[in-house]
Amino acid sequence: MSGRYQVYRAALPEVCAADAGRMVFTGDADGRCEVFTWDAATRRTRQVTDRPHGTLHGAIDRDGHVWWFDEDEHGAGHWWFQPFAGGADLPGLQGVPRGEPRGLALSDDAYVAMGLGDARTTTVRFGPRGAAAREVARVEGHATVSGITRDGRLIALSGAAGSARAVTVLGADGTPHAVLAGDGPDGRLWSLGFAPVAGRAELLLVRQSNDRYLLASWSPEKGTVTHSWCAFDTEITARWHPEGRTVLVRQDRHGRSTLHRVHLAERTVEPLPTPRGTLLDAAPRAGDDVHYLWTDTATSPRILSTAGTPLPPSHDVPARVPGEHRDLWTPGPDGPVHSLLSLPEGQGGACPAVFLVHGGPADHDRDAYDAVVHSLVASGFAVVRVNYRGSTGYGPRWRGAFGEGVGLTQVADLASVRADLVARGVVRPEETGLWGTSWGGYLVLLALGTQPALWQAGVAVKPVADCAAAHRTTTPALRALDERLFGGTPDEVPERYARSSPLTYAAAVRAPLLVVAACRDAKCPPGQVRDYLKTLRHAGVPHESMWLDTGHDGYEADDHVAVLRRAVVFLDGALRRRHRAAPQSPRSERAGDPGRVRS
Repeated sequence: MSGRYQVYRAALPEVCAADAGRMVFTGDADGRCEVFTWDAATRRTRQVTDRPHGTLHGAIDRDGHVWWFDEDEHGAGHWWFQPFAGGADLPGLQGVPRGEPRGLALSDDAYVAMGLGDARTTTVRFGPRGAAAREVARVEGHATVSGITRDGRLIALSGAAGSARAVTVLGADGTPHAVLAGDGPDGRLWSLGFAPVAGRAELLLVRQSNDRYLLASWSPEKGTVTHSWCAFDTEITARWHPEGRTVLVRQDRHGRSTLHRVHLAERTVEPLPTPRGTLLDAAPRAGDDVHYLWTDTATSPRILSTAGTPLPPSHDVPARVPGEHRDLWTPGPDGPVHSLLSLPEGQGGACPAVFLVHGGPADHDRDAYDAVVHSLVASGFAVVRVNYRGSTGYGPRWRGAFGEGVGLTQVADLASVRADLVARGVVRPEETGLWGTSWGGYLVLLALGTQPALWQAGVAVKPVADCAAAHRTTTPALRALDERLFGGTPDEVPERYARSSPLTYAAAVRAPLLVVAACRDAKCPPGQVRDYLKTLRHAGVPHESMWLDTGHDGYEADDHVAVLRRAVVFLDGALRRRHRAAPQSPRSERAGDPGRVRS
């Protein structure tokens, strides 16, 4: 099988250590994400998986076996493998119950460490590929297997980066060799894998210290060593080069990405030239070659090599996104707020605008291709993507700036950017809407309720609608996040949850609203969305709802297209069509009263 594929985000090919020409990646197959192989020698691909709801997780081991995870609609499943050229699917380890995937690490001599979890615990199992597994660790809460030494003797397990057990190094028998804290004076800590060198057990780390992110490492001989000379002002991730002496660092900064090669022995940092935009993934290969998955707002993702290595050809959808794409910086109380602005081509004056609100909150909008941006710009809307306070890519202080309250800080930034664009004559104040998913959907609901005069329409996809109810029914990892953001549980600080909850302000919503929710959503559970919709109905608020028979993370292409079509048509009717048909008086324009939409 050969051809061109839409390569999914963060799906840079994983390479067989024994043959760098053999790779595994995830890509599009008839609207589903599936696992493929790529053989650079023959320049051919082979589709490995073909499942009704797609396959998200794939890997390749040193011997070239292809691994994949058969996740069900609840996120649980098993790891399987098969030979690179094809063959029977075999269980990764025998005697392992179904669970959520929480890391897979593959050593020489076909040893496997896999993390599997449920709502309460994470279990680490270990054994030879395809053989019986033994349990080596069980920990409370969410943790991830983040590495294994080439000889299979040590396993790295990552917990919460700001916890007392940020990283635990285990022996293959489960004996703890080190417990590294991320909650002390040295700051948060992340594990990024062992050096790929035989006979050497050195674990690569990233540490947040004050306002910087530093490279660090741990080894049995030296313990933890922090490379304070190698500091970055915004978030980074890193990977060892194959020879284990240098490290490739990918930095997210102001909505874009940069690459740096760090020479540890020489204590030098070498910037690597890449096109302006976003690197969704990057991986060092033999010699000085680096593979990276690049995109910008106007260009769909493509896999590139600094050395010209043959790579799977990515499918461009489209060749180029229409419109004019620029940056906007708006003054704010904690520093300027950065937005990515996309305008329709040939736009001579102010136009209707949709603010796309990113989720997280520990995430950011990128100078990267987004089908929603493309669809809206092609439909004549300006698109505004705001990296509000709390976003990544702007340093630790920005990420922790919640001075006006959880959610309220972020909607204040949305309002200030809107005012800036209105003052510049870029957008029409009577035709501005919001669209967000997950945490972004939460901010849409909160903004419509707390700032009803500013917004004329909203689309909230899989949102948090009631902060207290969501906390009680969501996943343990998100409960922990809530408690960190709010400073306690809803029973301990009920007034903080109420003040930041969209449900508190539901009756004040005046703009027409489309709520898209998922029946099997474990992160933003459906019950709290139904309660919010019930409050809207009782208050007579104009709204529509759309229910998907999916979970929270992703959905099939048909569902994605259905949501995209429904939302674009909804926004067009709520913003442009209504104002063309019945212009408002100046008073109602200032109030942002859009009229009613079918309930």
